[in-house]
Amino acid sequence: MAQGIKDKVVVITGASSGLGEAAARRLAQDGAKLVLGARRLDRLQILAEELSLGQDAAVRTDVTQVDQIKRLVDHAVECHGRIDVLLNNAGLMPHSPLERGKVEDWDRMIDVNIKGVLYGIGAALPYMKEQRSGHIINVSSVAGHKVRAGGAVYSATKHAVRIISEGLRQEVKPYNIRTTIISPGMVATELPDSITESDIAEAMRKAYERAIPAESFASMVAFAMSQPDDVDVNEILFRPTSQEY
Repeated sequence: MAQGIKDKVVVITGASSGLGEAAARRLAQDGAKLVLGARRLDRLQILAEELSLGQDAAVRTDVTQVDQIKRLVDHAVECHGRIDVLLNNAGLMPHSPLERGKVEDWDRMIDVNIKGVLYGIGAALPYMKEQRSGHIINVSSVAGHKVRAGGAVYSATKHAVRIISEGLRQEVKPYNIRTTIISPGMVATELPDSITESDIAEAMRKAYERAIPAESFASMVAFAMSQPDDVDVNEILFRPTSQEY
């Protein structure tokens, strides 16, 4: 797989932990040139040092702020002259029944899970169109394919990611840009920690005892990236073997 990854310039949001961190570790191993964004700059800097990326590879980024995502992508181009892959990974999952009226949680999910993806696309697309090449990988979820009680808003945001990605796929064909949606099931990350309702958080942590390692997600990213330029892997849906939902 490294053959299609080596020396590609990759920007990853939400890279300080979980799926983003696992992807960074895998792609660094395969020789990619990485620029990492997340709110927790200290953790990004530790990761960048561990992967021998240099401190320029770590950029404090809040994906809900369009200027910060633009700065992240612009910085990658300034450092490396181009951007080959954007991994829109940052996400939140504060589940709760609608009747509890967790408006602040709804707003956070919409801002991070939907607007953050749109802002990333908006920042990367002008460069990729000019290059006439690129790859945008958006992270959805099994919850973007089906909904369960307590997860209505989260599922809505992750379904939106799939819809946005499919519209993007059709729009960027003239520019030789590839698009991939990755929809994980239960993968071991800090995602359940974003749940603010204690009873739901406890139940979710119990369910996540069956989660598979974040490296499984990194393998999916590497698979999509490593395909020949004329192969566009548009969607990957995967779960733990034991996950019924």
